Amino acid sequence: MVPAFFSKAMILFNCDYSEGAHADILRRMAETNMEQTAGYGEDPYCDQARKLIAGLCGRTDLDIHFLIGGTQTNFTVIAAALRPHQCVLCADTGHINVHESGAVEACGHKVSAIPSPDGKLTARQIEEAWHAHWDDETREHMPQPRMVYISQPTELGTIYSRKELQEISGVCRRRGLYLYMDGARLGYGLCDEDNDLDLPAIASLCDAFYIGGTKVGALFGEALVLRHEALKEDFRYIAKQKGGRRQGLPRACAQAHHQQKHPGQIQAQPKTGLQIHQQIYKENPQAPQKMRSAAEAPDGYPGQSA
Repeated sequence: MVPAFFSKAMILFNCDYSEGAHADILRRMAETNMEQTAGYGEDPYCDQARKLIAGLCGRTDLDIHFLIGGTQTNFTVIAAALRPHQCVLCADTGHINVHESGAVEACGHKVSAIPSPDGKLTARQIEEAWHAHWDDETREHMPQPRMVYISQPTELGTIYSRKELQEISGVCRRRGLYLYMDGARLGYGLCDEDNDLDLPAIASLCDAFYIGGTKVGALFGEALVLRHEALKEDFRYIAKQKGGRRQGLPRACAQAHHQQKHPGQIQAQPKTGLQIHQQIYKENPQAPQKMRSAAEAPDGYPGQSA
């Protein structure tokens, strides 16, 4: 039975993907459906999308991959980055800790959760977690911290400021920790009225991050951006092994981030990071603020989920 709150008279906030996909995405995929191209991300659409994203990030040293979904992207990046004895630090509300069925730990890496009342980690918490391990004489009996995972926005709807991200990036670099940003809902964060981050800043401060499509209007797919050289080596091998890279799917995913003569899956002539996802809200520009207001209400909203 369909829940009562599923009504066409309402804008639903129970999930980011109650609908299928933005109409422009489906139209563009239909237009190119019978074109024959190479698979596994080797087609012209993926190349064009990679150039577009690199341009928006203002860098030429990035490796960009198109993967199927957020869970696959998260455990593939973490598996690629960590050695068998190493762990990833995250807020206790972090998606990899509470909402991915133990996918990261199924790959053999512990998720070390740090309590957070607002879904965010602080530079001080990361520094303390690093010292708690390395100052312990019995540390060889414990997982070694090697990566920090953050979400933008967080699972509680909060966002990191530029200053907070700079501080976190600073401690990660001092302590030899990779900094990875889950961007499943990055479009919402970039559109937030209080946001002061953009893609160039994120690309310079994080070692890896992704621009989500699945939860921001695309049919599926995430654009993973790797900046740190150590993460780039053999990544396509690892992505294939983990099931995140499949024949034909990268092309469809890339069209979510691609714009040339015709609109890409979700954007129209983007000039800034903010505009990547702005097109989705052109018919309802107040959607991000309405979401936040609903989430901040005392009783939350119907069917709220991460």
